[in-house]
Amino acid sequence: MNGSGDRTLRLERIIRAPVQRVYDAWIVPEQLAAWWGPEGVSIPDHAMDVRPGGKWRTVMKRPDGNTLEVSGVYRTIEKNKLVFTWAWTQADGSRGHETEVTVTFEPVPGGTRLVLVQQVFQSQEQRDNHGKGWASSFDSLEKWIAPA
Repeated sequence: MNGSGDRTLRLERIIRAPVQRVYDAWIVPEQLAAWWGPEGVSIPDHAMDVRPGGKWRTVMKRPDGNTLEVSGVYRTIEKNKLVFTWAWTQADGSRGHETEVTVTFEPVPGGTRLVLVQQVFQSQEQRDNHGKGWASSFDSLEKWIAPA
């Protein structure tokens, strides 16, 4: 497949919490910093201007002490939908390849169906790596939002 389909990531998860609570976890800076990133990662620095055209940035600190920075711009802020751009900061300080992330929040029995679509990656490998990172991030979100 040479189209963008093989470079598009789609993940879906049922989160055991109401839509508004899950949505707030994505748009309230202090809440996002509590769960954002793969398991074991902390967010020592973040900035979020949550409005269409507003910029966002997070610094992820891995357990080994290394940090990664990612940033983007919010394109859509709606009741059950967020759209934002995503690009990693490169070693020289420039932004790398930019993708677009769409997150939707749908009420379902027992909680919220969270669907994330990120596209278009430069390669299937990048898509797969992001898939692992987002899956782990969703695990972190679940543990934070609905502790056992």
